[in-house]
Amino acid sequence: MNLKEKLENNERLTLEEGLALYDMDLLELGAYASQIREKKFGRKTYYNINRHINPTNICKDVCQFCAYSASRKNPQPYTLSHEEILETVANSVKNGIKEVHIVSAHNPETGLQWYLDVFKKIKTQFPDIHVKALTAAEIHFLSQEYDKSYEEIIDMMIENGVDSMPGGGAEIFDEKVRKKICGGKVSSEQWLKIHELWHKKGNKSNATMLFGHVESRENRIDHMIRLRNLQDKTGGINAFIPLVYQKENNFLKVKDFPTAQEILKTFAISRIMLDNIPNLKAYWVTSTVNLALVAQEFGANDLDGTIEKESINSAAGAKSANGMQQKEFIELIVSSGFEPVERDSLYNELS
Repeated sequence: MNLKEKLENNERLTLEEGLALYDMDLLELGAYASQIREKKFGRKTYYNINRHINPTNICKDVCQFCAYSASRKNPQPYTLSHEEILETVANSVKNGIKEVHIVSAHNPETGLQWYLDVFKKIKTQFPDIHVKALTAAEIHFLSQEYDKSYEEIIDMMIENGVDSMPGGGAEIFDEKVRKKICGGKVSSEQWLKIHELWHKKGNKSNATMLFGHVESRENRIDHMIRLRNLQDKTGGINAFIPLVYQKENNFLKVKDFPTAQEILKTFAISRIMLDNIPNLKAYWVTSTVNLALVAQEFGANDLDGTIEKESINSAAGAKSANGMQQKEFIELIVSSGFEPVERDSLYNELS
């Protein structure tokens, strides 16, 4: 069976076939991805009302692509107090947020208990807020720093109110690329293991892929296949999020930034390759709002949310520091020919 026949029949593709998709015409490829998307979601585009909080930028690791952690490129270290975090959540609750998304650096000074206590305080004061927190990279860091198993850290997270896990820290699973861009951080095998353990507890997580830096197209397809294999095993991945690399203020000297066409092809290929992951998020923070909306025609069905404030990608040049208003979000989706649907963190439709 040739590639187009497999696409017509929704057959699962191999690494070689996934790679061959990049040689297809953009609009033809988009049509296949869009067909899959429309079968599952029609013209619905999901978003949520959420708040991102990045509690500290002091980091033990030095990732070459990072502009957020306190370093020569960003010499302004900070750590928020619990009071500041709770005040932020309280203000955001007035704006109708349903989710707080907590991701930060690997700070050896704050302590494991510092994280657990803040989760507990948020959950105690705001029991209806969904707490999405700690990437697999942060869990790995805390496990090493405090000599605890992944499972022990995960159990503590659950006990203290964490509801789901974000997909960060995956970057690119290829070990050679990983060594170059984030050596010393969680390995690809460990990242997959942590998510598997989280899923085994009956919880959901997201998965990401950072692309557009020093990786090859083959590395991207390999990354997708490893996630597809994990999803076959656990079914615990809610959404896949291809993150477009941000090129400012970091140590990776990337000269060839991906074109809009390359980015859209990567979204379309993600939808086709990841036949078992329901949602494909075009995270507007890294792709720009306009391209994220176009990506809805190339297989994506989600834009993330209002976020209110964002420090990690904006430090590297993304125009996301102050989030986006819900009204603006809805108008943009409607004017793009899609139906805006507010969702919760687990993709239940709200309005």
